[in-house]
Amino acid sequence: MTGQNTKSAILIIYTGGTIGMKDDGKGLVPFDFAGILDEVPELRKFTLRIDSYTFDPLIDSSDVEPSLWVKLAELIKERYDAYDGFVVLHGTDTMAYSASALSFMLDGLGKPVVFTGSQLPVGALRTDGKENLVSAIEVAAARDAEGHPMVPEVSVYFNSQLLRGNRTTKVNATSFDAFLSPNYPPLAEAGINIRYRSEIIRKAPSGDAPLQISTALDTRVAILKIHPGITEQVARNILLGDGIRAVILETYGSGNAISKPWFTDIVREADRRGKILLNVTQCNAGEVDMDLYATGKALKAAGVISGKDITTEAGLGKLFHLMGKYADNEQVKRLLGQDLKGEISK
Repeated sequence: MTGQNTKSAILIIYTGGTIGMKDDGKGLVPFDFAGILDEVPELRKFTLRIDSYTFDPLIDSSDVEPSLWVKLAELIKERYDAYDGFVVLHGTDTMAYSASALSFMLDGLGKPVVFTGSQLPVGALRTDGKENLVSAIEVAAARDAEGHPMVPEVSVYFNSQLLRGNRTTKVNATSFDAFLSPNYPPLAEAGINIRYRSEIIRKAPSGDAPLQISTALDTRVAILKIHPGITEQVARNILLGDGIRAVILETYGSGNAISKPWFTDIVREADRRGKILLNVTQCNAGEVDMDLYATGKALKAAGVISGKDITTEAGLGKLFHLMGKYADNEQVKRLLGQDLKGEISK
């Protein structure tokens, strides 16, 4: 376990979510994070400075939009030189989307940005919020023997595990074990000590290059989940819809879809119109391999790009980012298949 640097300063950013609620006798209401030490007195044991910033208004997790990601990126850039790490408190329903998006928007990140939250309010008797918060702060402050941040990337800490942000997905609505990283191992695990897996953690950029942020996001993306009984009209409306620049195809197994000619014809037409088509498996674990079965080969021949083992959340964030950065769809397609921030396996 790496000890805290006594000169460290951590900024807690509260965007909303269950973790920041308490019962005032009439129901759950947000508490003032300026008084965080009163709610979580355990934080007094840290030998570091802990400041907080609260979004106003607070945002329910289900109402999260890309505008929040832009505000987060701008805030982190604005405060980047003043803090050694950042802890983002966020509702669990869309945390994986936000962590994924931020991983692409923060370029040259050399400090920890740790997302966390809870399934029960921090003031509840059996809350998971205190442990998640305390450990997330410890991760954000942790340094190696040379004084470098242990985890200089966007991550999610939940229920004793630190996961790469753009590898996470929420898998359980009622358990404390709410998040899964199906295709990448935990960056760290907390027991008596926090044990970091340095060999799989992304390295900080060399030199003193400043943090750069990409806030131009193009959100003209639709998600089409392949399912038994899908109709030609539904597929046509989404794949050929006006105002849609890219479509994520959530396919079966290793990247398979229905083999009916009308579906393949629509996919080909979408490709001819220049649309960006990304194939992501519906399975929690595993990857897309469009060379394995005939239906996958048909999609590949029709211009669909393999998402490999990317999550839908990361695929969405990656598309928003690349499409906001490049007007040329062919350039976006080339970069979709490349590992940019550890989101896909090489």
